[in-house]
Order: sequence, then structure tokens, then C-alpha cells
Amino acid sequence: MRLIMQAPWLVVVGLLVLSCKETNERPIKKIAAISRPNIIFILADDLGYGDVGCYGQQKIQTPEIDQMANEGLRFTDYYAGNTVCAPSRASLLTGLHQGHAPVRGNNNNVLGETDVTFSRMAQDAGYETALIGKWGLGEVGTSGEPNQHGFDHYFGYLNQVRAHNYYPDYLIRNGQKVPLSNKIVMATEGYAKGVGQAAVEKNDYSHDLFIQEALEFLEKPRDRPFLLYLPLTIPHANNEGHLVAEHGMEVPDSGIYGKTDWPEVEKSKAAMISLLDKDVGRILDKLNELELEQNTLVIFTSDNGPHREGGVDPEFFDSNGNLRGIKRDLYEGGIRVPFIARWKGTIAPGTTTGLPSAFWDMLPTFAELMGVEPVFATDGISLLPTLVGKAAEQRPHKYLYWEFAEGNHDAQAVRSGRYKLLHIHESDSWELYDLSNDLEERHNLVETFPEIVERLQGYMEEAHVYDADYPLEGESGN
Repeated sequence: MRLIMQAPWLVVVGLLVLSCKETNERPIKKIAAISRPNIIFILADDLGYGDVGCYGQQKIQTPEIDQMANEGLRFTDYYAGNTVCAPSRASLLTGLHQGHAPVRGNNNNVLGETDVTFSRMAQDAGYETALIGKWGLGEVGTSGEPNQHGFDHYFGYLNQVRAHNYYPDYLIRNGQKVPLSNKIVMATEGYAKGVGQAAVEKNDYSHDLFIQEALEFLEKPRDRPFLLYLPLTIPHANNEGHLVAEHGMEVPDSGIYGKTDWPEVEKSKAAMISLLDKDVGRILDKLNELELEQNTLVIFTSDNGPHREGGVDPEFFDSNGNLRGIKRDLYEGGIRVPFIARWKGTIAPGTTTGLPSAFWDMLPTFAELMGVEPVFATDGISLLPTLVGKAAEQRPHKYLYWEFAEGNHDAQAVRSGRYKLLHIHESDSWELYDLSNDLEERHNLVETFPEIVERLQGYMEEAHVYDADYPLEGESGN
């Protein structure tokens, strides 16, 4: 199912004032003229809400990300698009929540020719665009290949199962294989058969190559703004790592955690996150060196909650913080993620917001920053008022919506204000939580507030459009 209009879809304007699509409230006021900024969007993979220091992590050291929060705006109530990789990224790129998004699971995860993305929007607005890292929404020759969706340049993994292996035999740059000096063995069974792999000789660490590519991209001389989408793979596990090793948390060494008495797999996870942290710092340092800090918005976030894969126990580091659930859950721990925005001279340092917001807000936010207007209705709202300290002018969401229909994780969730409603399809059960005083989602209020349940059920019905590729349990198109 493809819900996007196929007509020309961008009108370049001055600094955009987005029209209100969800309510009849007045549009946000035009904020002072801002030159179109560069945008760097750094996406970690399976990094939990509690995996970094500024969100409560006590054991893993993340000084660079913590400093980024000190220099910018930290969101406390920000959500990924979904609870696993591909659909979350689809919601991010298309500005559509999972009731409308063209990809809603890790299967059938190829963007269509007419699916609109923020990268295509940026390209049409005159931005130089680059993707470096893990794509996961279409391979070479398909309608989902990155260059079909607005990227002038791309380098990394297109297949998200191949991306499990940090030491692959090749990566792809602009449709061409780039051979690496690693030697691999292939998975011979399961969903990764013939695709997933592990390395028996490890020389080229893909994450290091991504950071080097990103730094080189930033150094390029240019006379127009740029969009750098940097979806890194850390700290996702190599689910096929057991073919050659004791665990799947692949990192060159344990670094500062080598002498701890932790399990080896947890040492490696901590080392991965600290490596990610160090390289976020390298990106920020490069902006400073190139005198680009004043005109570059940098965002750091994660695609979903922490995993229990590759031998990792998410409880060891309390990776979901004080939230319930992990990856593949629609409880808060599966979908609430760190989100930090830094734009020196524009975003006030050391600030925090509790505005409920999500991946599908990025497209309208970037549209306003770029001075362009999508002529289709996204599910998002522009967060620019919040970013620039005009919170009183920020239009809120009526609700946020998720669904997930893979395996035995068939569920829907909606948040409206302080309340969140879940529908667990396997048991046909309903759960209502007041997140303002029950962030751990332990006290089911379904029987206490039937009128709130009814209202949020109405939002669920409003938000969900049937898609034959991703039917909810018992659903058909008839």
C-alpha cells in the first residue's frame, strides 16, 4: 500500500510557516529569518533510553554525547517510529506514523517509487545529500535504493541483515561494491541464510569506515547547505556472531572496560557505546574545526529500544532506564529513545523539553528549516518552535500512534497527553497507563477510566489504515 500523492510535491518558498493539519489552531508564528542550516542526523541502532549518561546511565561512559546535551536541547518524551529497524526508519524518512507508513515491519521493507522522503525533499530544495551507514529500505536496483530517494551519495549497508556483521566482505558506495579485507562465513539456516554472516578474519571495521567517510564528506568544499544522514550500526548485535565467537557484540577491543569484572559480552557492549560516543565527538569537533557549528543542526537519537541479542542482557546496564520493555515491545522501553538537538547560537544550551514527539516530526521540521512545503499531509508537526525556544508557539500532537505486526508481537499503541493505551492482539487485552505518574507502565487503568479508553480507541481506529503487507491479527482487506 502506498498512501503518498504521486504529483509534484514540493513548493519552494521563503521561510515556511507550516499550516496546521491536525487541529484548527492558528499556524505557528514565523520565527526570525534563519539561513537554511546544514543538518546532520546521527541515528544509533538499538541504543536504549538509559544507555547514555545524560539519560541516567551509570556505568558506560558517554562524555561527548553528554556534552552535546549540555550544549543543546534534550528531549525526555521522544519516540522512535517503531520498535524494530526498518519500519522505524521508514517513519523517520517519510513523516508518516505506522498506521500510514509504507514499511511497517522488517519484512517487505522496500520503499516504493512514489514514497516521499525528507532526503528527496532536501535534494529538491538544493541541499547536497548523503547517507552513510545502514539503510535497510531497499537494495541496488530496487525502488528503495537510496539514490531513488534523494541521496546524492551513499555508502554502507543496504541489506539490514548483512549489517549485523561489523566485519563484512564488502560495503556499497553509490551502487558499486567496495571490497574489504575481511574473510567471512555465511549463515546456513534461519532468516539470515545466505545473507547474514560472521568474520573469521577481521581487518576492516565498518563503523570506522563510516566515520571516516562522514568526516571526509564534511570536509568537502561546497557552496550550498548539506544534509548528512548518518545511521550507524552501534550497538546492534551480530545475530550470526555465534558462528565464530562467544557473543555478537563486535568491537575491535574492550577499551577502558577491559579490566572490569563484567561478562565479556557486556564489556564489548559498553566499548561499542563508548566508541560511538567518541565518534559523535569527532563529528562535532570537525564542525568546530570547519567553523560550521553556527549553521549546523546536529541531532542524535536511536531507532528503537535496547535489544536482548548477541548474548546481551539489557538489565546489566539498565539499558531502558526506568522504562518497561525492550526492542519489539510497544511499552515505553521499546519505543522511547534519547533525542538531543544541538545548533550553536540558535538552540539554547542545557535545555530540556517534555514535548511528546516522534520520528515522523522530522520531515515537517526539516521542511520548515529548508524553506520548503510538502503538499501532502504528513503525520508530523514541525518542532522548530521548541528547538529555537518558542515553546509557547509549539503546536502539540493530538496523539502519537504505533503498530507492530510481526511474530507474536502483534500490538497497537497510542499516546495522547499523559495517557497511553495498548492493545495486545494475541490476548486481545487492553492496557491504559498514566505516564505522568506510572512511567514503568505497571498500573492498568482500563477499568478506572473507561471514557479515556474509548477516546484513545477512537484514535487507534482513526490512525490505522489497512495494509496487506502488514495486517494486524485477524484483519483482512475485505
